[in-house]
Amino acid sequence: MASSSQSALSALITGGSSGMGLAVAQALADRGWSVHLVDLQGPLQQVENATFHKTNVTDYDSLASTFQKVFDTDGRLDFVFANAGIVERFDFYEAHPTGKPPPPPNQLVVDINLKAVINTSWLAQHYFRQSKQSDNKNLVMTASVGALYRCQVSPSYCATKHGVLGFMRSIAPFYYQNKDISARVNAICPGTVKTNLLDPAAWATFSDDVFVPIEKIVSTVLMLIDGHDVDGTGLDGKPLAGANGVSANGSTAGDGKLYGKAVELSGRKHYYRDQVAYCDDHMAKCMLATERTSYNEA
Repeated sequence: MASSSQSALSALITGGSSGMGLAVAQALADRGWSVHLVDLQGPLQQVENATFHKTNVTDYDSLASTFQKVFDTDGRLDFVFANAGIVERFDFYEAHPTGKPPPPPNQLVVDINLKAVINTSWLAQHYFRQSKQSDNKNLVMTASVGALYRCQVSPSYCATKHGVLGFMRSIAPFYYQNKDISARVNAICPGTVKTNLLDPAAWATFSDDVFVPIEKIVSTVLMLIDGHDVDGTGLDGKPLAGANGVSANGSTAGDGKLYGKAVELSGRKHYYRDQVAYCDDHMAKCMLATERTSYNEA
């Protein structure tokens, strides 16, 4: 166990060696955080105050061991960025020879984008409970605009991101309201970000004006950690003033900090995307019955 004298805030970032994860890691290191980069390959650039942990996020034991090492080192865990992700690179619609079943589709995208996010959130909960000295615990998941819209070219990726968003919305109230966890959970839903997710040839198929700058990803994640909206925009294009359930300063309830939010990023703007409304009172009553932690509850 780390010494109680260690007071630096502690962050664990999956997919932390490159792209959005590495950029957020650098921003937190600049704030003086102890940052832990969780990935299969070492970071593309060195980050001060950062420790690399070679980890297979699809292997629960590997991921759990890394969480324990981080907690043993820092004695706390303040922020987890469930960020590791890939996109499928095969043609889901390819025809195959008749007379026998086709081979199975590659499901690694499901293992990394969805299963690993669930396992990361499960482990975050465990170590948040033990981080009693932290008064601002956060879990941010990387979803995608693929969580909100269809995506013909990568349907499995799209399905996983829909799953991440539903998962975030399901656990966020409990993580926030439970006094032992007391963590805010949010998801970012960026449009296209030019990282190593695709190769240069694939990126060249996109128009240059559609990309989300990586600095916008960083500022949004920091905004969620800090808990208050900065320059949010309503879907009507106007600055936030009560739009989408978020007040001008981004407050929601309780301590007035953001939680349970799906933040869509388009270019240099961000928007809050609420869950769809219930179709009628019957459905609202039906879903209210699921507001519990187990079906075994009376």
